[in-house]
Amino acid sequence: MLEAVMARTWEADPAALFARRLGKSAAELGVSAEEEKCPEIWQLDNGDIAVIGRDLTADYGPRLPKGVSLGPDERLVVIPGNMLSAAKVDIPDA
Repeated sequence: MLEAVMARTWEADPAALFARRLGKSAAELGVSAEEEKCPEIWQLDNGDIAVIGRDLTADYGPRLPKGVSLGPDERLVVIPGNMLSAAKVDIPDA
C-alpha cells in the first residue's frame, strides 16, 4: 500500500500554509451560525486547495461513478453548493 502512495504524480504538502479563503465564509452564506464548525474552501500558499466539509466517505464511497476511486488516505467531503458558487470569482480560469 505504501508503494501505491509513493507512485503518485502529485502529493499534498502538509507543510503548506493557509493563504486565503476562496469565496465567502459559511456564516456569510447563511449555511452555518457556528464559526468553529463550518465548511470552508482555502487556497494554500503553494497553490493547492484545502476543502473543509462533512466527511461522507462511508456514504458515497460504495456508490462512486465508474472510474472514480478513493485512495486509502483520501476522504470524500461535501460542502454546500452555494459555497463553491461564491468561490468562483476567486478561482482563476485554467
